[in-house]
Amino acid sequence: MEATTASLVWLIPLAAIISWWLGRRSVRQSNNSSIVHRISPEYFKGLNYLLNEQPDKAIEVFVKMIEVDSETVETHLALGNLFRRRGEVDRAIRIHQNLIARPTLSREERAIALLELGIDYMRSGLFDRAENLFKELLESGIHSIQAYKELLNIYQQEQEWDNAIVTARRLEEASGEKRSDIIAQFYCEKAEQMRQEGNYRAMKDNLHKAISIDPDCARASMIEADYLFKNDKLKQAIKLYKRIEYQDKALLPEVMQPLLSCYKLVNNKEDFIRYLYRIVDEYGSITSILVLAELIAEKEGTEVAVRFITREVKKHPTVKGVDRLIEYALSRADGSSRDSLITIKELTARLIKDRSMYKCTSCGFDAKQLHWQCPSCKHWSSIKPVYGLEGE
Repeated sequence: MEATTASLVWLIPLAAIISWWLGRRSVRQSNNSSIVHRISPEYFKGLNYLLNEQPDKAIEVFVKMIEVDSETVETHLALGNLFRRRGEVDRAIRIHQNLIARPTLSREERAIALLELGIDYMRSGLFDRAENLFKELLESGIHSIQAYKELLNIYQQEQEWDNAIVTARRLEEASGEKRSDIIAQFYCEKAEQMRQEGNYRAMKDNLHKAISIDPDCARASMIEADYLFKNDKLKQAIKLYKRIEYQDKALLPEVMQPLLSCYKLVNNKEDFIRYLYRIVDEYGSITSILVLAELIAEKEGTEVAVRFITREVKKHPTVKGVDRLIEYALSRADGSSRDSLITIKELTARLIKDRSMYKCTSCGFDAKQLHWQCPSCKHWSSIKPVYGLEGE
């Protein structure tokens, strides 16, 4: 019963659209006779199906009673879009298929109907059918930009990165809008696939293509740096990790631990300490602060590290910073003061655990880990570490 009630909720606007159209037609045909007399009996038949909770039969009646011409194409499109927005994609497909089957459509009207039907198929997961319709639309030369955009969406969902690259380039040409950053991400996706397959030559080739098309592609640098680190090419890895500062400084926290590991292995912590002091001074990231504090504690003792963190946390208050100070305090506390610190530590630890440390700058999606493409809005490179009291 609930499902039927929901159907009636969106079929009422459907009846209103049909009624509006019939009213317009009736008024134009004659101003001297009753509108009711001119409304087709089929309309009341359709309403009867609605009232008897038979929405599919109602749709069939309404579709058949509309003669498709330049005045009613818009009505068909409105009906189809209404169904699609309500999640009734099968019904939207029926509407748009009915429209395309009419021989009286102009080239423009047919192109719009093809576009809408293609979107219906995408919503249904019928990507092959949608792809064919969008390609047909491209051949017509009408609404090419939108067709390229929809094809690009398909290739991304299907992870067909070669097709995505070609389509993105053609979209650039058609729209005049640069998409270098997105194309670079597609090359990075190919590089990740090659790495998983053990084809490191192809991996590096794709990474270099990503950098050549978008010099600010931090992801490409991080992928190659990780590869170099795992293959003991530490100095080269350090160089690439450090490049992140100039490509996307928001991602600096992501490379602090790998850099620490590299510098330890090359036995050159002093250079890293000098580097970290500059990073902390310029950006104030709590991850950088805590890594530097670890090195200070090793070199000069815990007390000096505690004073350093305290000073930086006053300038850049964060839950992570307070949590680390409590950790140091616990190592020296006893009795009731220790119990109190344990309680506070449990609270800060819970805050850190429960809080999403990443956020999409495009749609606000919260994430527990770094995603290169937002799972919500599908934007690329839009998820960044959270900065402020509960983040960096």
